[in-house]
Amino acid sequence: MIGTTPTLKDLFCQLGLDASDEGMDYFIYQNKGLPDDVHIEHADFWTDSQRAFIKAELEEDAQWCEVIDQLNAMLH
Repeated sequence: MIGTTPTLKDLFCQLGLDASDEGMDYFIYQNKGLPDDVHIEHADFWTDSQRAFIKAELEEDAQWCEVIDQLNAMLH
């Protein structure tokens, strides 16, 4: 657990994704356009462990929720 509010860069690191500005931009570009009825934890591009992390954090209303919601909005 980190001591401060996580950033988008922190989330990408936590998920094992490229957290460089270019890497984050490319991931969002590549996966943008999720249908309105598909929330982020149900997207088909996650690995099982990434999906489990996102789902657990959202269910617990954990400190990651705000940044996960931010990424969700960016992907729609």
